[in-house]
Amino acid sequence: MTTKEYHRPMPALWWLHNSQLILFMIRELTSVFVAGYAVFLIVLISKVNDDRAFKETLHCPTALVFQIIALPFVLFHSVTWFNLTPKAIVLFRGEERVNPLMIAGGHYVLWVLVSGLILLVAV
Repeated sequence: MTTKEYHRPMPALWWLHNSQLILFMIRELTSVFVAGYAVFLIVLISKVNDDRAFKETLHCPTALVFQIIALPFVLFHSVTWFNLTPKAIVLFRGEERVNPLMIAGGHYVLWVLVSGLILLVAV
């Protein structure tokens, strides 16, 4: 006798019924923009020795539009990952668990410091 497994039908948009799942799916979608921006930076690094090609790539209308579109997605991705960090990194000081706000806050402080350093070097 053969038996069949029951496969419950799953609609393609099953995640739209829960706001937490919607935010999760948006965060997963933003990783495409993070990867795209990483490729854009690699292209820029490859043209760093040729000043003219570097400026043309940076000021290309397509590149400008991509950067304007990618910025909010990359910021959303960064913020959600920093907020998830205390769940991934559980630290203890002795027997006491470190406050999750301290872990996430440390990441935000480091982000601001590194961004400020990059701004000082770039300007």
